[in-house]
Formats: sequence, structure tokens, C-alpha cells
Amino acid sequence: MASSHQSSPGKIRSSSSRFDEHQVVVVMVPFPAQGHLNQLMHLSRVILPHNIPVHYVGTATHNRQATLRVQGWDPNSISNIHFHDFEVPPFASPPPNPNADTKFPSHMIPSFEASSHLRSPLAAFLRSLSSVARRVIVIHDSILASVVQDAKNIANVERYTFHSCSAFMIFLHFWENMGKPQLEGLHIPQLPSLEGCFPTQFMDFITEQSEFFEFTDGHIYNTSRAIESPYMEFMENIINNKKHWALGPFNPLTIEKKSSKGRHFVMEWLDRQEPKSVIYVSFGSTTTFTEEQIEQIANGLEQSKHKFIWVLRDADKGDIFDGDKVKEHGLPNGFEKRVEGMGLVVRDWAPQLEILSHPSTGGFMSHCGWNSCLESMSMGVPIAAWPMHSDQPRNSVLIAEVVKVGLLLKDWAQRDELVTTSVIENAVRRLMETKEGDEMRERAMNLKKSIHKSMDEGGVSRTEMESFIAHITR
Repeated sequence: MASSHQSSPGKIRSSSSRFDEHQVVVVMVPFPAQGHLNQLMHLSRVILPHNIPVHYVGTATHNRQATLRVQGWDPNSISNIHFHDFEVPPFASPPPNPNADTKFPSHMIPSFEASSHLRSPLAAFLRSLSSVARRVIVIHDSILASVVQDAKNIANVERYTFHSCSAFMIFLHFWENMGKPQLEGLHIPQLPSLEGCFPTQFMDFITEQSEFFEFTDGHIYNTSRAIESPYMEFMENIINNKKHWALGPFNPLTIEKKSSKGRHFVMEWLDRQEPKSVIYVSFGSTTTFTEEQIEQIANGLEQSKHKFIWVLRDADKGDIFDGDKVKEHGLPNGFEKRVEGMGLVVRDWAPQLEILSHPSTGGFMSHCGWNSCLESMSMGVPIAAWPMHSDQPRNSVLIAEVVKVGLLLKDWAQRDELVTTSVIENAVRRLMETKEGDEMRERAMNLKKSIHKSMDEGGVSRTEMESFIAHITR
């Protein structure tokens, strides 16, 4: 089931814990995609200081991925998390297809489906924990509800459903199913359709999970009421037989500055730039562009004449450690030479939290995955939103139309069209050099202050976390 040692980096395995029978323990069950692994890794770190042992379970591949990409806090602090590598059947890990009909990472679906085989080893593990702990708290990704279904048959195990997307996204799901009623005091902007967000195969996977939601003991959201209070209240009113906790943002709000030896090269470059002068361009771990689109982005950034950091890497495979060399994208001839001093192209994993928290960063061109949205809001950086799939089109509306800390670079209705050089140049200029962009930056900084204040003593997020810890340790 799991080995019990921690060896060299990249080979982190489970470490068994011993605790007395009065102890409450937490078991994290993340979905095997970076944006999901990351959130429950951050939540593990938030729970640990409450003297509660945390167990993080998954395949060896995905546990290793989660630990390798830890950022924003000391990687050594995860030595207190107990990792458990469970076996699943081998799964295909094809490369991403930049020419696919949609931007959804369908090439990763085999790894998603393999994760459903975690059910049996997880059930055995929960039974072993339940025999020595007073209470076992399982926090599972909503997309893996089926994997924890056996928990309902173990007397001292409780299940909490973790939602990795915005409360706004979940609110819209319920609101639309209710026939879009008028809601007093709640402005709902024009919404992008869900068409093109998810392929049928993945929707079927999600639907299979929903039948297990009724067994949950409560719902956890990686958001703050400082950002999404009205949507949290709506959910509490319509699902009023369950408890709801907005415990986020889970990501660190202040980033420790590393010594020059341990810093990524982009940070040294950022140190030399003017405050708020750099736009950070990154589209997450599941986006792959065509060569034609990459050329348009390159030309748009160059013609904007603004400083930039551009993370240009292929989408993750289902197994990021699969030995095949990752494709390196070509850039227009002489591009990197021409933008020397003005911009940097990063072809590997970049320290996003450090970049967003740096005073020289003034904007973020993003796919609007929920991790990126939260990180940007909590660092006070406005977003040029270019959604690709899943919850991203609706997150982009939350950013641009609801909390107004960004602009829509690409409308979801035009999702199949090439985004041209001029559109990219204009979006960069609009965000970085106009009065409108300055106002977005000001609102972003105000939202950052509200988020940070919510985490202070007596703040709404701090109170919510205290309420959750008190509940599970009652």
C-alpha cells in the first residue's frame, strides 16, 4: 500500500505516523491534476499548525508532482505531511495535442480515470486509521467523491467535499438549475456558455461523482468571503442541511524572499525593473498552443513595448515524469534577441507566487484557472483574462465583471478564433498604461488588503478556519 520512508527529493514516499487514540487525523484525497493537487497541498500546510496529523494520498507519480512543485513556502515544511503512494493500473500518458478541437486537456483523461482505482486501497487505509484515531477527517476533491464512498460505512470517519473552483462557479450551477430566478441585491452579468468547457467523456466522469455527494458531512471552498460572500450565502441557504466553510485563499499571502542561491533567475531580473512595470504571461499547466498562436503572442508582446515574463511550456502529461522529451516551442526568428532586456521567456516551471508578489509585477495575462485567480487577487495584481476550458470562462467573468480586477482579453464566444497580434498588444497596453488599467490595479490592491485583513485575528477567513478546526476536533 505505502512505504514508510522519505528519501532524496523526487522520491518522497509515505511516512507512517503514530498518534494516541484521542487524536483527530486528516486524510487529503486530491484529484490528479496540478491545480487540484496544489490546493490540497496548501490546505495540508494550513491545518498542520493545529497539531493535527495530515495524510496526503494518491499515486506515487502525483504525490511526487505535488511535492516537487511546492512554492511560496519552505519545501522542507512538507516533511510533516504523511504521503501515501497507492497503486493504480498503468495508464496511458499521451502528449498534449495543440490542434485538438478544444483546449481541454483530454490527453490527461486516462490518468483521471485511473484515479478511480484508489477506492480499494483508500478504504483499507481509512479502516486502519479508524482503529487507532478518535476521528478520521477525509477531505476529498469533489471530482473524486466515488473514491471515498466506503467512508460512510466506518463509524468514526467523516467526509468533507472540497471544491477546487470558485464559489461563483458553483453558485451559477445551482442558479441555472433553478431556472435563473431574480435574486435581490445580486447582479449576475452576461455569462459565457458552458459549451466547449468540458468534453462529454469528462462530464460523464463528473456525473458519476455527484451521486455520492449526499453522504458528505460538509463543504470546503478555497475562497474568502472577502471575495465571494454573496455566493457563499446563497449556497448556505439552498444547501442548508450541510455546513459550508470558505477557508481560503490557501496559498501563502506573504512570500519569503529566498537567498540569491535558491532564487529562480527571473527573480533577479525582476529586481532590476521599475515598480508595476512587468506583465507576467502564463496559461497554467494544462494549456498547449499552436505554433501560429505562439507567434501572435510573441509579436503582440514585442509590439506592446512593455516588460514581460512569458512562461512558454507544453501542457502537463498525465504523468509529468514520463521520459519523453517535452516539445520546445519555436519562436519568431530573432525574437529573444530583439526583446533582450525587455522580456524573458521561461521554458520550465516558474515560481508564480514569487513573481506575482514582486513589486515590479503590474499585470498578469492568465487562463484564469482558480489557483491563478486567487494568487493574483491575494497579491493585488490585475488580470488580462484569456480562458481556455473548464471553469475558466466563468472565472474570467468574476474577475472582469464582478470584482472588476481585470479585463477580458478573449471573449468565450470567439474561443475557436486565433487571437491576433493586435488584440494581444492592445490588451497589454490597456492593462499596463491606461487610466483604466491603473484603476484595475487600485481595485486589485484594495481587494488584496481585504483578503489579508480577513486572515488577521478576528478576520472572517481566520474565524472560519477556527470554526472548521473546532468542528473537526470537537
